[in-house]
Amino acid sequence: MADRAVTETDAIRRHDPDARGFASDNYAGVHPEILTALALANEGHQIAYGEDVYTAHLQEVIRGHFGPSAEAFPVFNGTGANVVALQAATERWGAVICAGTAHIHVDECGAPERVGGLKLLTVPGEHGKLTPELIDREAFGWDDEHRAQPQIVSLAQTTELGTCYTPEEIREICDHAHERGMKVHMDGSRLANAAATLGRPLREFTTDAGVDLLSLGGTKNGLMFGELVVVLNPGAVRAMKHLRKLSMQLASKMRFLSVQFEALLAGDLWLRSAGHANAMAARLAAGVSTVDGVEVLHPVQSNAVFARLPHDVSERLQKRYRFYFWDEAAGDVRWMCAFDTKEEDVDAFVTALREEMSRS
Repeated sequence: MADRAVTETDAIRRHDPDARGFASDNYAGVHPEILTALALANEGHQIAYGEDVYTAHLQEVIRGHFGPSAEAFPVFNGTGANVVALQAATERWGAVICAGTAHIHVDECGAPERVGGLKLLTVPGEHGKLTPELIDREAFGWDDEHRAQPQIVSLAQTTELGTCYTPEEIREICDHAHERGMKVHMDGSRLANAAATLGRPLREFTTDAGVDLLSLGGTKNGLMFGELVVVLNPGAVRAMKHLRKLSMQLASKMRFLSVQFEALLAGDLWLRSAGHANAMAARLAAGVSTVDGVEVLHPVQSNAVFARLPHDVSERLQKRYRFYFWDEAAGDVRWMCAFDTKEEDVDAFVTALREEMSRS
């Protein structure tokens, strides 16, 4: 049978566009302004593998946020960004010091270790945050040939528990790491949410604080796909373009990655979207705090709310709204808000929670 042209009737909406959950900001769709940017970049031909005009202009946008030495390398996803970045700043015998709750440790299926070949040295941290004292628990043994060498500290902004480092805290960590010959990587999958909370420019708590390289998120803030590795200190890395290709993170049609970040970062879309998600999380935290038997576990400083409540209540509530257990044995759950979360979504969820708690 001959091929036929695809028509509008071939695409069928198979979900309820009004449905909202609190499982992940990755559940949200693509921001309309990002879709517009993708459509504008779609006509005609552009050079592949990053030699397009959108990727070139993205470098100007990135330098405007992070300083004149910054360079962006678009990749497909956050795990890829972290693995490429960490490899670029370490030797084959290198190790990474990170929090025990870090995404690279608990949520990347061992990719930094199996794909990047890196040993992860984890330390505990209150509300998911590192300190110089905690780093020193693993920052030793550089002359010991039997031990993986601590070469880089990786911190997340925001942390996996939704908390934010201040610029001063980041500077203290960076100074401490650099004094010991280590570099600093920041997992910034929700960096925009941190900026919205802190009210500070991105550069102030990255480049100016001493961070050497950054994984910059986009998908959690309204992009269809894509993250960036941003090199802030060119002297701290090597062979970025080769490692990106080796790690299967080089996009052929890179303009569609780059134009999304251009649309996100050239104006204030990144901050508007993150600020809204943060505000919805604050509203959610305030609402659930009024429900007897619900305990908010960590400071709400981004778009995440962590809470503890009876296990059976969570199971019933999950039949009405999607969300995940964080520590099922303890009854801990995580609720996430996104750029498209509405006040009425939050209020309806709080009402549902109150109803389920009353049945306990």
